[in-house]
Amino acid sequence: MNSFTLQLYDNQSSEVIRDVTDFVGDDGSGRFGILAGHTAMMTTLRFGLARFRCGSDAAWQYLAMPGAVLYFRDNVLTLASRHFLVDEDYGRISQRLEEELLAEEEQLRQLRESLQHMEEAMLKRMWELGQSGVKLQ
Repeated sequence: MNSFTLQLYDNQSSEVIRDVTDFVGDDGSGRFGILAGHTAMMTTLRFGLARFRCGSDAAWQYLAMPGAVLYFRDNVLTLASRHFLVDEDYGRISQRLEEELLAEEEQLRQLRESLQHMEEAMLKRMWELGQSGVKLQ
């Protein structure tokens, strides 16, 4: 049976999965599949779940990620993402993806709030300096 290698990279880890026979993902043009021997390609995957399996009778494994760059060449499929999760259980990985998305959204909210406070403090300080006669250039 024809197969290819899947290489997964994120900012904390990497994983190599051999003997992959099928991959299904989504990009801006829609859902697509990759089999061994596919022509070279590069695209960006959307936020969500992709899936792959190692053998035509094997169970699908799900790959959750907040988008990724996909590159396929010479029977090696490389995915680079900020973070990825791999699990055979669709329900479990969907739950984990939702939890991580909510946590990431909270972190971004806190970061935006912190930046807003910094901006307000900086503007207040500039106003105070202007009131005390210091020339700002």
